[in-house]
Amino acid sequence: MDQRIIDLYDDFTHGGMNRRAFLDRLAALAGSTAAATTLLTVLQNNYAQAQTIPENDPRITAETVDIPGAQGLKGYLVKPKDASGKLPAVIVIHENRGLNPHIKDVTRRMAAEGFIALGLDYLAPMGGTPADEDKGRDMIGQLKAPDVIAYGKAAVAYLKSRPDGNGKVGAIGFCWGGGAVNTLAVNDPNLNAGVAYYGGQPKPEDVAKINAAMMMHYGSLDERINAGIPAYEAALKQSGKTYEIYVYEGANHAFNNDTNAARFDKDAAEVAWKRTVGFLKKNLA
Repeated sequence: MDQRIIDLYDDFTHGGMNRRAFLDRLAALAGSTAAATTLLTVLQNNYAQAQTIPENDPRITAETVDIPGAQGLKGYLVKPKDASGKLPAVIVIHENRGLNPHIKDVTRRMAAEGFIALGLDYLAPMGGTPADEDKGRDMIGQLKAPDVIAYGKAAVAYLKSRPDGNGKVGAIGFCWGGGAVNTLAVNDPNLNAGVAYYGGQPKPEDVAKINAAMMMHYGSLDERINAGIPAYEAALKQSGKTYEIYVYEGANHAFNNDTNAARFDKDAAEVAWKRTVGFLKKNLA
């Protein structure tokens, strides 16, 4: 697909324009309204593909839980079914549409790897993640920064207090959630490890506050987010932090989202996932 179209969609999904303006520009790039309509089915997420691990998979158990310390906050908690001993825990932080079927599937994948996994719904206090993606994105835009931090910290405290956990908590986030992982790492010294997929970086002057070991994944074509890598890495080095940064050649923003045909990159996603699981197991042991 024409990279200009992917960049246009990225701009739209991150609040750079309204839907009408996006569709008009898409039609101009595609050559017609009919062609734009066809492209839209490829650009948008197809949640029919969000069942890599079904909810009734015999390896896991899944439930919705209330998170103490933040009124109305809920999460999708998935655990290995027959695990022995205390397990490390991981918060899974969604993109800017909320806790959708894809992120729930990623949460189940985390559990299948041997973690207590919590897909945190940052929109729960506002009524929960809606089925309408555009509405979910609008709701994300209404979240206040202090609340985003408070919700993340409440989730860390909840997972650390669980009797089936080993007391170590990590976080993995995608897009908006990647930025939320970086923000949580800056603001909660109790976070042990963070993995940010193509997420916005913290202010360089705040990096010294990070206590967690950090891993970042970026797509080489994601110029908007990648512009912040040099300053972030310089601050991590200067502060002596434990970190790993990977940039996947030819990959776009959201390359891990296998429900999005236009941007999913199977090779990059598989390598990044393997690195992520190994990193979290090492730092949450």
